[in-house]
Amino acid sequence: MRHEIFADDDAVAVAAARVIATEAREAVATRGRFLMAVSGGKTPWAMLRHLSTEDLPWSQVHVFQVDERLAPDGDPDRNLTHLRASLLGAAPIPADNIHGMPVTAADAEQGARDYERTLRDWCGAPPVLDLAHLGLGADGHTASLVPDDPVLGCHDRDVTLTGVYQGRRRMTLTFPMLDRSRRILWLATGAAKVPMVERLMRADATIPAGRVAQAHALLLTDTAAAG
Repeated sequence: MRHEIFADDDAVAVAAARVIATEAREAVATRGRFLMAVSGGKTPWAMLRHLSTEDLPWSQVHVFQVDERLAPDGDPDRNLTHLRASLLGAAPIPADNIHGMPVTAADAEQGARDYERTLRDWCGAPPVLDLAHLGLGADGHTASLVPDDPVLGCHDRDVTLTGVYQGRRRMTLTFPMLDRSRRILWLATGAAKVPMVERLMRADATIPAGRVAQAHALLLTDTAAAG
């Protein structure tokens, strides 16, 4: 895993946007479209706002979700709410190019299977993302793959449902889906992340983040998180 360090969280967001823009241009030139999945968080929303200013072939950019809370449409807990606010209206990306997880489906398990089908339709069989953006929790979780959840052992699905975490069940991409990504982009900011950044860089499999493949991974941190 390559590790780059920046002065503060906004500098991390700017750098991440530039990485994504470069990957997007290369993917469109090579394969005709760019397929990325994003996680939630303050720095990622800033990253997307910076990305919206880039001159990209936006009609060929498709955005998927790494994970999402089971909550109503428009709920501030929903990652999709912030994702749309960061991109739609700021970048000329078609609204239909943002593929939200169907977490309001009457049958959440069927919703997860429907999202697997969406990924196959756009990303192939098995589906491969050009880039997956991941965050790093203070407990070592990433996506909605949290310590001690049985879904950590899910290797026959690309999308699954978790147990309750911080008051909500989640829909999340699984390790196999993340590991197939052509590029994994990690963002971690703040001094509270220092212990987990160290464990991530050691590929410490006792934390969920440490189980994600690192061969094509880039970690961007601020100086505080780098310790």
